[in-house]
Amino acid sequence: MKKIILTLALTMLTGIVMAQNAKIPENVTIKTLDGKTIETSVIKNDGKPIIISFWATWCKPCNRELNAIKEVYNEWQEETGVKLVAISIDDTRSASKVKPHVDGNGWEYEVYLDQNQDFKRAMNVVNVPHTFLINGNGEIVWQHTSYVDGSEEELFELVKKVANGEEIK
Repeated sequence: MKKIILTLALTMLTGIVMAQNAKIPENVTIKTLDGKTIETSVIKNDGKPIIISFWATWCKPCNRELNAIKEVYNEWQEETGVKLVAISIDDTRSASKVKPHVDGNGWEYEVYLDQNQDFKRAMNVVNVPHTFLINGNGEIVWQHTSYVDGSEEELFELVKKVANGEEIK
């Protein structure tokens, strides 16, 4: 049994390591909050870090994470130039709730809809919240799932490293 668990853990770790420095898929179709179809190639930040957060309106940890970041987002932007892009995985039944939810929470992030979950699959997202940190070259340098209070502080430390051109290990 221990061998099976160890093998699974190593396989998962290898998958995470292999995902490091992968690029964001650029030809996946998503929608803006006003219903316009765009491709993920628009997710850019002029060589500065990007946080991509996959979330859903029904996901309590997702909302806690995005609300926690909202409180410090302007400071993060001033210090590092980081941009947060929130990708809602709400399906067609609940997608109409996304814009009122974003407005009601006062989120000033770029928010897109991934109703068919094509981008979610392309990024190998299984559960939400799933957060990616992208460097100035468009490479995924870090990712994590789940959220606990204070996780945003660790994320910001990593954002500062990426903004300063440091590698994340």
